[in-house]
Amino acid sequence: MSVSDTGTKDATTTGERTDPELADELVAAVRDWVRKDVVPVASDYEHEDRFPEPLVAQMRAFGLFGSKVPEDHGGLGLDTVTYARLMEELAYGWMSLAGVLNTHTILVTLLVRHGTAEQKARLLPVMASGEVRGAFSLSEPDAGSDAAAIRCKATPDGDEYILDGTKMWVTNGERAGLVALAARTPEGITCFVVEKDPGPRFGGIATSKTIGKLGYKGIETVEMTYTGHRVPASAVLGGDEGRGRGLRYVLGSLEVGRVNIAARAVGVARAALDAAMRYAHERETFGVPIHNHQAIQFKLADMATRVEASRLLTRSAAEKLDAGQRADVEAGMAKLFASETALEVSTEAMRIHGGYGYTTEFPVERYYRDAPLMIIGEGTNEIQRMVIARGLLRRWAEAPGAVGT
Repeated sequence: MSVSDTGTKDATTTGERTDPELADELVAAVRDWVRKDVVPVASDYEHEDRFPEPLVAQMRAFGLFGSKVPEDHGGLGLDTVTYARLMEELAYGWMSLAGVLNTHTILVTLLVRHGTAEQKARLLPVMASGEVRGAFSLSEPDAGSDAAAIRCKATPDGDEYILDGTKMWVTNGERAGLVALAARTPEGITCFVVEKDPGPRFGGIATSKTIGKLGYKGIETVEMTYTGHRVPASAVLGGDEGRGRGLRYVLGSLEVGRVNIAARAVGVARAALDAAMRYAHERETFGVPIHNHQAIQFKLADMATRVEASRLLTRSAAEKLDAGQRADVEAGMAKLFASETALEVSTEAMRIHGGYGYTTEFPVERYYRDAPLMIIGEGTNEIQRMVIARGLLRRWAEAPGAVGT
């Protein structure tokens, strides 16, 4: 079944929920594909650090690049709850596949929320089809958690801007045809939608370094430099009204990114739990399967409880976004708890496997290496705690006694 044939409602802009039966069909189709076609090859791609072009092509055929693109622009228009469920299934097979979609979807979210009518009409259809992929460019060598400290600048020059600066940790940076770029302008930080051809060099844009990583392999993470690169004034997200509002736009879109990270973490944790459960039934010590030992039972119980709690927190954040409500606290909580869970559960799964868990013969070592990405991605967990605390304090100031109700 093709995901794009299901005819879902446009929940992206209307606030409506995706039809539950259709949502279940979407998730089931992706789950079946992941188990059949992704799980058997994921470790091979990952160990070779090779971009999974055939798998991404199938994701494009499913219509997943248009998950959050409204139907009237050619996408599926899924609600965030369904989107999160899909990301969990992808990450269950291989976390990097959900990463291919994350920065793309952040840019989609920016365009849907803040783009001009012309920007939406021209860019969203090609993003929905996957013909053009998106990247997100905020962090710099000296500005990671402190987003307000970015130095990349956009100098006005007639009807154009001249871009100069260096960006770090740009996922999809080489293969993307569109980049959401935060840069300083006279009005403040402004977000630009930079169009480029895929590849290591385009005009004044260069992929100056591919960054090696512990995990999260098979997908490029690059340093990008802008040297006198010219873009038209129409590249400002939101047109004239968007000047100086870029940081607010970008930080707001990260709520969707954090739901993606949380859902990815749930997928990885679930895969690690399943691997541990399977091995606990296969491995015997002292004449019985190791799941008969209380020490292993306690581990499995704690692992399963944390996975379920993570899924519920992720759903809560997604539901807030679907309702059009501010979800900085809920998305931060989901990302914080789910990512820590992924690391803990993958570690426990490795312990249950014993020496085999440390070998490349089993996928547990991959889960163990992928899990830390979620702890630092879309803002470190230390930053998440600050976001959560500030949000709670703000809510308390607005309505004392209402926090936690």
